[in-house]
Amino acid sequence: MLKLNQINKVFNEATPDEKIALDQINLTLNAGDFMTVIGSNGAGKSTMLNMIAGTLSPDFGVIEIAGKDVTRMPEFKRSQMIGRVFQDPMAGTAPSMTIEENLAMAYSRNKRRALKQGVDKKRRELFRESLETLHLNLENRLNAKVGMLSGGERQALSLLMATFTQPSILLLDEHTAALDPSRAELITNLTKQLVEKDQLTTLMITHNMQQALDLGNRLIMMDKGQIILEIEPEEKKNLTIPKLMDEFQRIRGEKMTSDKALLSV
Repeated sequence: MLKLNQINKVFNEATPDEKIALDQINLTLNAGDFMTVIGSNGAGKSTMLNMIAGTLSPDFGVIEIAGKDVTRMPEFKRSQMIGRVFQDPMAGTAPSMTIEENLAMAYSRNKRRALKQGVDKKRRELFRESLETLHLNLENRLNAKVGMLSGGERQALSLLMATFTQPSILLLDEHTAALDPSRAELITNLTKQLVEKDQLTTLMITHNMQQALDLGNRLIMMDKGQIILEIEPEEKKNLTIPKLMDEFQRIRGEKMTSDKALLSV
């Protein structure tokens, strides 16, 4: 469902500020895989997601989604195959529009545009049923402006919108990091529920190592633009945070940073 082949990206090349953001990245996700991605700040995690989404283009290498080469496909076209939730709850929705209008946009993402009523009775009922699964009473607030929702409510809505059309790839970029613990737990549980329901192929960045262990069937660790460790399903079942840190030290010959965010549980 997703294949990265020899992806390389350098910022500020041939200047004193040159930085190798991605260094020969190779990665394959099969249909239904849920891969979590960990690594310290600057490891290349978000750059990799931006590359998949089309926000950035690789210097060389090939990106395939559902068997199609999308390397040079513009972001707006690629978005028809991709659902994405950002760290900032404000980023995934239109605050001046209603919940219903936001859902209507998400619903139409991979459909042909036509001059017809944006929300009819049948579609409104679909929106209500979908919102009921969030257990936040948003199904009774379809005409509320999204800008009036709390951060947790907006992130839950963003997640629903990103999965509404069952995208080929779901990208989650530290989507619980800006929330308080109770809301983060809600969004984590909702993520698991939505991904499992539709068997969505998912790539999720997180600084929370316990979350990385609890969610998904595969895990990769990144450092300095490289994938330095890839954990397959059977091994992941018995993985612990101390084992992950030991693996980093074995591979890099130094201890993993004690960065508070990286070690959050």
